[in-house]
Amino acid sequence: MISDALERLYDELPSGVKLVAVSKFHPLSAILEAYAAGQRFFGENRPQEFAAKAVQLPQDIEWHFLGHLQTNKLKLVLPYASLVESVDSTRLLDAIDSWAVQAGKKVRVLLEVHIGAEETKQGFAPDEIQDILVNASKWPGIVFCGLMGMASHTDDEERIRADFACIRQLFSSCRDSFPGLGDFRELSIGMSDDWRIAIEYGATIVRIGTAIFGRREY
Repeated sequence: MISDALERLYDELPSGVKLVAVSKFHPLSAILEAYAAGQRFFGENRPQEFAAKAVQLPQDIEWHFLGHLQTNKLKLVLPYASLVESVDSTRLLDAIDSWAVQAGKKVRVLLEVHIGAEETKQGFAPDEIQDILVNASKWPGIVFCGLMGMASHTDDEERIRADFACIRQLFSSCRDSFPGLGDFRELSIGMSDDWRIAIEYGATIVRIGTAIFGRREY
């Protein structure tokens, strides 16, 4: 049961750590079951699915967009997302900022860090993130809220710990270097298989799907 899975997670998660229930590919009924159990933060990674769910489900849900976001899909995501966790290029930053300025809004984002060994992963190198934050005023429509990252896809716990340690070190360095960015507080690391390790490295957000909703058959 989804409610039972959530109760176990709530019991184990430290206070102050936000649980984002990753509901991609799962039906509205599953999300409503989680909602009835008290869950209010949900994550999606496909713009069309995200927009369709956002307009049909309770309006007090706080939606996080987690996937690679193409610039031509912004209108499907930005009106509904409370946080875009997966900003992975300056081109995307520019496009989000342009949308926000035109809409008279501020868009809250996390910068995605590329730390893991897989070459296919999206995201910024650590020095690129430092360069962006130095020039944060260049994007007046954006609120920089922190970092998001994923550990390497491996069973090697030491590799996972090393990745999380690297992301945590970068996060701490950014907070120390840019105290004027008062909203820069979130560190989104950890998923169903490694969230307990992520907590040890200072995660403020964990993104959990399978451990809540089970595996989805395609």
